Amino acid sequence: MSIRSKSIGLQKLKYLLVQNRCLSYVQGQEPEPKIREYFYYIDHQGMLFLDDSKMKNFTSCFKEKKFLEFFFKRIRINKTGRYENEFPFISLCGRERNFIRCDDVPIVYTHLITVEDDFLTYGYAGDLLKAKFKPNKIFMLPSTGRVYHPAEEKFGGVGLIRSKLAIELSKRFEFHHGESKPPTHFNWKEIDYEIDQDWLNNIIMKNNIELK
Repeated sequence: MSIRSKSIGLQKLKYLLVQNRCLSYVQGQEPEPKIREYFYYIDHQGMLFLDDSKMKNFTSCFKEKKFLEFFFKRIRINKTGRYENEFPFISLCGRERNFIRCDDVPIVYTHLITVEDDFLTYGYAGDLLKAKFKPNKIFMLPSTGRVYHPAEEKFGGVGLIRSKLAIELSKRFEFHHGESKPPTHFNWKEIDYEIDQDWLNNIIMKNNIELK
């Protein structure tokens, strides 16, 4: 199964200013025989785009659920030795290397659903992509207001909660040490969970993840 959901011809050379350096690539470039490379971007709402798309909005994002499921399930930390700083994640499909950069992290939880248990969905593929909701692991960074939840280790171990959902969930936070400090408790289904204060920092240090 090809990871291409639409035909993307060889485009003209694109230049991207990343970390004060000029990065050049060609969509579909062939660095070695029968190996093709493509470049993607995931925004803070969790939508997937071609990295060099001029307009990044709902109109230009990828929407086909089977393609999104296929793409997101194969996301890994980029350890290929190519574009590791500029594109820290990659989704591999056979002979295709799909390099990914993100506004924050590649997994963005968009909805909370209940299917016998509570799950967070991501990738805009409905219940095809989901992670079990862990109320004691939800964590807000006071410095940014962004809310995070664990993700699978292969994704880097941390996922961002989309702002619309984060606003709803943040109403359940309790701040026993003051609102300038991270929340201490999360009330969910009449249970007051004490939030694990260490998991986020531990996973950032372990996997060298840079949050925005």
